[in-house]
Amino acid sequence: MLRGSRVVVGLLLGFATGVGGLLVAVFARPVATRYADLERWRVRRFLDVDSAAPTRPQAVRYLAVRAPVGLFGGFVLAWLFYGISLGVIAVVRIVRNGLDGIAWQDEAVATLWTALIGGVLLYIEVQGIRGVVALERGVARRYLGPSEAELLRRRVEELSLSRAGIVAAVDAERRRIERDLHDGVQQRLVALGMLLGRARRNPDHADDLLHQAHEESQRVLEDLREVAWRVYPAALDALGLAEALEAVADRSSVPVRIHCGRFRVGPEVETAVYFVVSEAVTNAVKHSDATMIRVDIHVDDTDDERAVRVRVEDDGGGGADPAGGGLAGLSRRVLALDGTFAVHSPAGGPTVITAEVPCG
Repeated sequence: MLRGSRVVVGLLLGFATGVGGLLVAVFARPVATRYADLERWRVRRFLDVDSAAPTRPQAVRYLAVRAPVGLFGGFVLAWLFYGISLGVIAVVRIVRNGLDGIAWQDEAVATLWTALIGGVLLYIEVQGIRGVVALERGVARRYLGPSEAELLRRRVEELSLSRAGIVAAVDAERRRIERDLHDGVQQRLVALGMLLGRARRNPDHADDLLHQAHEESQRVLEDLREVAWRVYPAALDALGLAEALEAVADRSSVPVRIHCGRFRVGPEVETAVYFVVSEAVTNAVKHSDATMIRVDIHVDDTDDERAVRVRVEDDGGGGADPAGGGLAGLSRRVLALDGTFAVHSPAGGPTVITAEVPCG
């Protein structure tokens, strides 16, 4: 109730200042910034919008655009007060004449019809007020912009979410490494130890058992190399991103066509891009029944900030879950670098994974 009355007061003030703002924008531009400061106080006090101090051209544009919004708000409030006054008059008549003075049976239909229309008009008035408030807020945000305090608050929220994402990503990575070591390398080492033990107990079959142990040791080395690559690919430092991704394509059982421009960016960016491609290819091979995976990576210099754009598309059956463990981890990794990550995977395919990582 208190919030609603505060909004109504804010709209009334907006109606009162609407015409004045238009006159200032047209005939008194030197004082436009001061008048806009009054408007900033109003929308902050009554509509909960914290806006930035405008320059004179920004203030003139804001006042010119806000004037019709204020007049429209006054029109909506006028109908509201008109309806309230009719209701008050009806109540006063009932109190003054008493219930016996009203022919309820003769006027029952008219009374019900009036009540129905009144309820509909009340609903329209409430929606109209909400619409005007949304217009007021939208105009303030569009033509004034958020204040430094608001920008700082948003940035703090983003950093808090990013920090939580980094912690979750690190924990998930640790669990994955532990699982890889336990289910892969450890099991092969156990098998290697058993083969060597059998060779010691059975000298007659030692050559054959040692040959099996040697093959098992090669598999252990391959698993260790795979785990090491998933922790951090050394080829990124030695050869660069393009060659590291070629190794991902070589290890894939599904053909992978990679188009990667020759560029060097920061190691954290290269690492994020590498893992986006590697995890996306792994998911496509395991879950999508794809026959071809296409990867496109390039640096975009068209925006104010240089960024690496990644697109991974497969022709599989689709249905990838963005909240799944692997994709959610990739999203947290990219968001930790102030990037963006998106998954589009309708039923029937194709699955398209896009990421944008700022270069600095």
